[in-house]
Amino acid sequence: MGRKKRDPEQPSTAWQATYGDMITLMLCFFVALYNPTEVDAVQLAALTASIQGDPNAGGQSLSAGRLADLGNTINTLPALEKGKSLGLAVKRAVSLFAPDVKSNKITLTSDERGLVITLAADSFFAQGSADLRIDETRETLLRLAQFLSAADLADRRFRIEGHTDNMPVSGDTFPSNWELSTARATNVLHFLSDYGVNEAQFSVAGYADTRPKVSNDTAEGRAYNRRVDIIILDEGHF
Repeated sequence: MGRKKRDPEQPSTAWQATYGDMITLMLCFFVALYNPTEVDAVQLAALTASIQGDPNAGGQSLSAGRLADLGNTINTLPALEKGKSLGLAVKRAVSLFAPDVKSNKITLTSDERGLVITLAADSFFAQGSADLRIDETRETLLRLAQFLSAADLADRRFRIEGHTDNMPVSGDTFPSNWELSTARATNVLHFLSDYGVNEAQFSVAGYADTRPKVSNDTAEGRAYNRRVDIIILDEGHF
């Protein structure tokens, strides 16, 4: 009669406890490394708006790629400190203008020109007028003047651009949208100057309806296009 074969022993699972401890320690390590203050808030806002289907938020690449990043690094080496100061300014803008962004008076974006602070024209001006609704927008303009007068932006240049929709102007004050867009941009500069900004850092332009952000075929699209952009210019766009 043959000897009965033993069943093979089950493998030990003691290693799983050690493995689990190691994974937990690695998770804690990477959480400790993560610094939420380093998140680009403008890009995060653009990504959020894109996910929500905001037609005003398209056209921005969140990742430039290796070669583009290398080229940008080489081109901006002499201006490294200025780049750092603008990064801090972006984060400060997101915090400072939070009430205005929430009320849809202001939007913050970034493109190849620099940081763009967009004033919704319908919140700041009456239809067909270049006179600011100062009673409704004084607090926002004060925040803008405070932001643009900060010491870390003292060596920056700013451009204020007026834009309209494609509807003809009514009344006798402005012959066309060219004059209206220019007057709105100029009046924003005048009020910011009254609140302490340095006019020597600014340039003003009016583009009428030649640079729409979205189609003018709908009322909503035309509302997006009626705007005044205040741009903190990158060095290449001075």
